[in-house]
Amino acid sequence: MDSKLYSNTLGYTGSGGQNAPSLLAPGMVIDRFQLEEKLHVGGMAHLWRVSEVNHAGDSRLPMIMKVPRIKGGEDPATIVGFEVEQMILPKLTGPHCPKFIAKGDFTRQPYIVMERIEGVSLRARLDDAPLAIDEVIEVGSRVATALHDLHRQHLVHLDVKPSNIMFRPDGSAVMVDFGLSRHDHLPDLLDEEFTLPMGTGPYMSPEQVQFIRNDPRSDLFALGVMLYHFSTGERPFGQPDSVRGLRRRLYVDPVPPRTLRRDCPPWLQEVILKCLEVNPDRRYQTAGQLALDLQDPSQIALTRRAEKLQRSGVVKTFKRWFFALGAEPGAERGKVAERLDRSPIIMVAVDIDNASTELLQQQRETVRRIALTEPGARLACVSVMKINRIGMDELVDNQGRSLHVKQLVALKHWARPISKSLNLDEGRLTFHVLEASDAASALVEFAQRNQVDHLVMGARGASTFRRLLGSVSSQVVAQSGCTVTVVRAPGLGDDARGATQVPAG
Repeated sequence: MDSKLYSNTLGYTGSGGQNAPSLLAPGMVIDRFQLEEKLHVGGMAHLWRVSEVNHAGDSRLPMIMKVPRIKGGEDPATIVGFEVEQMILPKLTGPHCPKFIAKGDFTRQPYIVMERIEGVSLRARLDDAPLAIDEVIEVGSRVATALHDLHRQHLVHLDVKPSNIMFRPDGSAVMVDFGLSRHDHLPDLLDEEFTLPMGTGPYMSPEQVQFIRNDPRSDLFALGVMLYHFSTGERPFGQPDSVRGLRRRLYVDPVPPRTLRRDCPPWLQEVILKCLEVNPDRRYQTAGQLALDLQDPSQIALTRRAEKLQRSGVVKTFKRWFFALGAEPGAERGKVAERLDRSPIIMVAVDIDNASTELLQQQRETVRRIALTEPGARLACVSVMKINRIGMDELVDNQGRSLHVKQLVALKHWARPISKSLNLDEGRLTFHVLEASDAASALVEFAQRNQVDHLVMGARGASTFRRLLGSVSSQVVAQSGCTVTVVRAPGLGDDARGATQVPAG
């Protein structure tokens, strides 16, 4: 078929207009990629086999396109996670991740095109567990090698599980699905917008349960869960579906593998239980060390872990539970920010739905001028989608389009002139749609949680300072703890133009 631009699959066009939603179908062309066959329908995305029209790139490389499922009413973390993967995948290289090819933005058609890894994921082997010991060792060694390579590229995967692991024909493990991942050189959008643990229940590390997302040893804990399951046929911590259930792994240890499988070698139990230590300091410190042990078990020093045949007693479990009560890592956030040496953060609160065109333009110009004085600053553009405290919310418009995505698209269109004017690198300009019933509280919480240095927001009103600061802006000024610049709409008189800056404290 002839090449054409297809950009209204989700009901959005490049200029910000909306068309009726359409369904993807074989033969359609999105940008330069033609859809050939739907390979997978997941809870958060569709995977399509695609080919490149006009063969602008390496036509010999098999490709897939990942398209998010957005129908309205989906978890906002799904949308944010897709944007995270769009940011991270281009940063990764080497044999242990799919090669990035192209991506499409939410303002037109969101997608990621990447190398298609032949074969099936490791998920299929779970149905055959317990596996032969030799296969458990081989799988563990290859996955640990892949994780070590990605960790050296400043990535923590944070969703290591069989369905996210594939193998190349040469046996190299390939990690896929980076929607929950964290990269040291990119903003952590999931941590900034959400306050619940992120991950897959059975595989989440204790520190993930406690909201720490910067430790590569979390991936080693998840690999330990996999090795346990492949060795015994059981999950070490069950399949919890609540935060309370997740927290049990902070103080209840798993049944030793040798109790469930008599031919499990003591050294393999040593490796598995070392990976599953609650304190990451007692685990393997790198995936490379774990891979080395699995490749040469004769060098493993056995401890009491290797001899253990039952869970810890009631007294020890109680002590661990008591310690876990006070083990919340609040101070760790500061250390993380210091370690990453983050640039100043400028938060821009934009009232997309209600602000006048003049106010939005004035706010954009104010942000541009402030950013020029902070060349290393990060701009976080934030909008609040109002939801009801009680009752059902309308999450789609009368044409079935997601209101969350509509607001995200509008926010990106508002910021486009800033990005173009300042030539911002990817990662320095991010977008956040917060769903909340109280806009002021949501903005204050975002600013405090993300250590915002300077907040720029608009306010409607005229003449006096008190009238200028309406209920939302006055609450933000009083509670945010950072410098706040309140932008006034032009055309309200000489005393109401420009911006008023309120220093922190």
